[in-house]
Amino acid sequence: MSIKGKSVLITGASRGIGKRLALGFALEGARVGLLARSQAELDLAKLEIEQAGGTAMRVRADVCDLQELARAVDRMRARFDGIDILITAAGVQGPIGPFLTNTPEAWNETVQINLIGVANSCRLALPAMIEKRSGKIIMIAGGGSAYSRPNFTAYSATKTAVVRFCETLAEEVRDHNVQVNAMAPGAVYTHMTDEILQAGEERAGSKEIEDAAKVRNTGGVPPEKQTQLALFLASERSNHISGKLIHVNDDWKRLEKDNMKTESYTLRRMHKM
Repeated sequence: MSIKGKSVLITGASRGIGKRLALGFALEGARVGLLARSQAELDLAKLEIEQAGGTAMRVRADVCDLQELARAVDRMRARFDGIDILITAAGVQGPIGPFLTNTPEAWNETVQINLIGVANSCRLALPAMIEKRSGKIIMIAGGGSAYSRPNFTAYSATKTAVVRFCETLAEEVRDHNVQVNAMAPGAVYTHMTDEILQAGEERAGSKEIEDAAKVRNTGGVPPEKQTQLALFLASERSNHISGKLIHVNDDWKRLEKDNMKTESYTLRRMHKM
């Protein structure tokens, strides 16, 4: 699954899953572009990668601002001579609580970041991938994209939309040898975990609080498990896989050699092949 020397742009790379993947890809020899809104957090992520022996550059941008994002992508292309792999990890939890208690502003902001931000990133990365007939796009899905998640309507709706966007875009670019997949990273301890716990049982629900407390205590899915799946989806070994939603706990290693039914690993979520 070697990606040594490949150029990888990761949005939302300053913390959480994006930062974990950035460090993992850098340690495998990829040149990583770290994109996020917080300059301070970007500086820290870049420092951690370089201290571990990796190569990274930071590009501050808001994925909701297409012009700002375009300038950042141009900077990365100039430094790393293109983008081989795009990982869209930028995202927010959005409002927690029953839908009618959510403010329209908070709900709409979640749509802008979680969905439009992904579309903007693909809009800028895809043309060059299509031109050179090679590219990988990995969209980070999340809880609620394959099942209902009460009290998290904005997050669930946007992550579900990302998966269907992935499936549809994959069909559009299939003949250009660009693969697009969605990765469900599983429950991990991030700032979103703390947001759930701070919201309390009345707003988040007892199950969410119980699950979040468990993740805080255990750390959740190990970073290396997420990185291994992302590396597989970014490698040539997965060239035959596109338009799929693959969970970190799926038996994804057998997908390298097995043929999949059309509706396997999609929003229809048929686990059996």
